Amino acid sequence: MKREAVFHINTEEYIYPVARNRLIVRIRTAKKEIRQCQIIYWDRTDCAGRKILDMECAYRDGLFDYFQANLVFPRVARYQKYYFRLKETNGEIWYYSVFGIGRQEPGDNFFEYLYANQNDVISVPGWAQGTVYYQIFPERFFNGDGRNDPDSCMEWGTPPTRENYMGGDLEGIRQKIPYLRRLGIECLYLNPIFEGDFNHKYATTDYFRIDPIFGTNETFRALVEDCHGAGIRVVLDGVFNHTGIHFPPFQDLLKKQECSEYREWFLVNSYPVAVTHHSYECVGAYKWMPKLNTANRKVREFVLGVLDHWIAQYGIDGWRLDVADETDPALWQEARLYLKERYPEVILIGETWGYGGRLLRGNQMDCVMNYMFRDIVRDYFGKEILTEEELDHRLNRMLALHRDQTNRLMYNLLDSHDTERFLYWCRQDRRRMMLAVAFQMLFPGSPAVYYGDEAGITGENDPDCRKCMVWSGREDELFSWYQKWIHVRKKYRCIREGSYRTILADRQGKAFGFVRACGKERIYAFFHKGEESAEIICPVLEAGEYEDIEGTECFRAERADGKAGLFNEDIMDYKGVIRMKMEPCSIKVIKEKGGFEG
Repeated sequence: MKREAVFHINTEEYIYPVARNRLIVRIRTAKKEIRQCQIIYWDRTDCAGRKILDMECAYRDGLFDYFQANLVFPRVARYQKYYFRLKETNGEIWYYSVFGIGRQEPGDNFFEYLYANQNDVISVPGWAQGTVYYQIFPERFFNGDGRNDPDSCMEWGTPPTRENYMGGDLEGIRQKIPYLRRLGIECLYLNPIFEGDFNHKYATTDYFRIDPIFGTNETFRALVEDCHGAGIRVVLDGVFNHTGIHFPPFQDLLKKQECSEYREWFLVNSYPVAVTHHSYECVGAYKWMPKLNTANRKVREFVLGVLDHWIAQYGIDGWRLDVADETDPALWQEARLYLKERYPEVILIGETWGYGGRLLRGNQMDCVMNYMFRDIVRDYFGKEILTEEELDHRLNRMLALHRDQTNRLMYNLLDSHDTERFLYWCRQDRRRMMLAVAFQMLFPGSPAVYYGDEAGITGENDPDCRKCMVWSGREDELFSWYQKWIHVRKKYRCIREGSYRTILADRQGKAFGFVRACGKERIYAFFHKGEESAEIICPVLEAGEYEDIEGTECFRAERADGKAGLFNEDIMDYKGVIRMKMEPCSIKVIKEKGGFEG
């Protein structure tokens, strides 16, 4: 056994409460080496009352298995000692405790979980689990009020640059709410709308005022009210890592230098301060965006005031927080405590481009922008550089990094204002784009649509990914495709909240499949990326009759004999297999016939 692969530590990544009387425990082992994993646990005041619980292999990547158990207590979970019993596939027994792994059952040096405090239990907004987001770059969505167009406004649809303006505004978004409802959107995420420099508005100058090219504060109030009336929530982009150079405190620093009352608001390298990245810390070496000193108490108080203002006065539903992983964590810790006490249903989404674990320990963000998901889906469906096995490994590795509760909230994007359009990576092949969209909608998390993807907009990275929205008078075929899978997502609870297991990764057939389950409700999704028709063998958890979710095609599951070489059959109790013909670049989603209605 690869003893060095076995790992557990009693921190929030491996043992955490989902209620004050319920703990989730995880342990990592080498892939396919452990047949049975058990946790032995007891109250430290009752050594005779030891309990043994089998753990389930919840995730499996290219190297490891991740076992998980749900421990339930009659009262608060506290003072629980525990260790693990591991049985290899060859029948040999090992024990794992604080000092490592050995043959002998430990007599001391146990792991211990001390106390499930109220704030240890991660509280997340119920509405945000599996919700469908729609990201809008306001300057490029729709021009609803020509009176606020900037003087240099270009004709709608002009090739975008980093400097030009097209006239998109909040009134334009408001007028398109019926369009968003038809698509099935549940929450808007708006790129910055506060007064600021440049067309992207990431260089904020006034955090309490809507930029005049977008409208007024009252325009925004009307937009939020209309969105809420249509059942759509609103999340704003909060840029608190840095400001624009015209932010009044920074202007005061330029004017008064060392005598400025705001000199500690910024990270000054040397005096006299001038507009150059040599004078102060900024985003990269971008002198137009000086970095805020978020370790400073007065800065944190200012930011908390902004966050609270737009929730209390305008009723927004949360914040997407720009470059959250570059900001002092004390700011987000204070913000979470402050906001969640007052508005428990607001969502806090952090921007990070890799593993967001530092932000997701329960005291900062609810979720992050899941660029890990974006990279995996891009590499499989778009760039086509992953095999089906590699796709499975990367997906399970990603899921195993986070709590299941967090995975259901993750902002799963295919692209954004900071990336190439996904259709660009598909080399304009809409079939591959459509497969990726269906995959996104059926996968755990909260799928995010970047404006215009549903209209077939393509393009390279900034500024090409920020083209004007296409309003042709008729909706694109991609619109109907998005609409279909958003509807499916809303219909089935197992898609929004259920577990995930890969059940097919067929490199030769270029086929991939997974099951989503919640109680007795299950759906199976199968993707075929090949250019020729293929017959694939799809394992299912029950023998009997199956049908596609549209009720147009029926399948009969033959009984599995347990030795068919099915994917993950050592950790999945397959009862049947379906032989299914798949057309080129196609998807089939099936369920047990008559099993549930969704």
